[in-house]
Amino acid sequence: MAGQGTRGRGAGRPTLEEVAARAGVGRGTVSRVINGSPRVSDTTRAAVEAAVAELGYVPNTAARALAANRTDAIALVVPEPETRFFAEPYFSDILKGVGAELADTEMQLLLIFAGGDRERARLAQYLAAHRVDGVLLVSVHADDPLPDLLSQLEIPAVISGPRSAAETLTSVDSDNYGGARSAVEHLLSRGRGRIAHITGRLDVYGAQRRIDGYRDALRDAGHEVDELLVEAGDFTEEGGARAMTALLARRPDLDAVFAASDVTAAGARHMLREAGRRIPDDVALVGYDDSAIARHMDPPLTSVRQPIEEMGRRMIDLLLAEIADRRPTVSRVPERRQMVLATELVPRTSS
Repeated sequence: MAGQGTRGRGAGRPTLEEVAARAGVGRGTVSRVINGSPRVSDTTRAAVEAAVAELGYVPNTAARALAANRTDAIALVVPEPETRFFAEPYFSDILKGVGAELADTEMQLLLIFAGGDRERARLAQYLAAHRVDGVLLVSVHADDPLPDLLSQLEIPAVISGPRSAAETLTSVDSDNYGGARSAVEHLLSRGRGRIAHITGRLDVYGAQRRIDGYRDALRDAGHEVDELLVEAGDFTEEGGARAMTALLARRPDLDAVFAASDVTAAGARHMLREAGRRIPDDVALVGYDDSAIARHMDPPLTSVRQPIEEMGRRMIDLLLAEIADRRPTVSRVPERRQMVLATELVPRTSS
């Protein structure tokens, strides 16, 4: 015969009331223990935890989330086409860091692409319905309306790099300015004097900061900035190839190239070889990101390492902190943090 209070095999899922009866406490006390409330004595907490273990009770997380006006879901929004997401290591590294930091939580991660007008409109409706507790925005352009929409909807959000120096949302970024300076200073130390720069998308603040670092490093070393050696790219391999072709046509005497990403550098390398330029003998080449592309390129690519996975981790940390802060909006002036992580130049044989 089963012991007193023991449930039979066909009794179904244990309930909160059964846990309360087994522990000899009220239903509300069990709920406080399960939700981690400090307003419970150690003795009572131990009794409830023992009852939970004996009965095999599993909290109804969906009901708990509903009661707390939460969804237990976070959206990672990429306002780019899917093809770019899968082509550039930056995005997969961010995702890796985000996933690693969420692993020990109950939060679900939704990956949402919003590269076109229709996708953005659909996303706006989805966010307006408050179906996620918070949003991570990656690769944000200066004119992107999504950050302002998130502010209007009062949805906690963290972005991977500010849109400008006056950013109002919490952001996590690497030191784009310092990283670019280190790349140019490295090339100057190798005796290069006609250093070209293939930029990233100029509506991305990080790309603008890299141009600033490039120009200031040249000026501080006593070199004039030749704007004919600057060509706009878009962080893609194709953009790097187009920019390199234009640079070679304008300034065939260039002796070094600093590219705004490793993927861009790969496109530049292809066109340099097409033009018969040897790397690094004729033209030194430096990229940015220190991705697997840099390590596997021939010759291996000197690159600026930014801690992309760590950026993903810190984005999650900051977002979870904002989600946990549920004080009324009237009494809360959100603390916007602008976190900047250090970069490091990794020299290889391309320079």
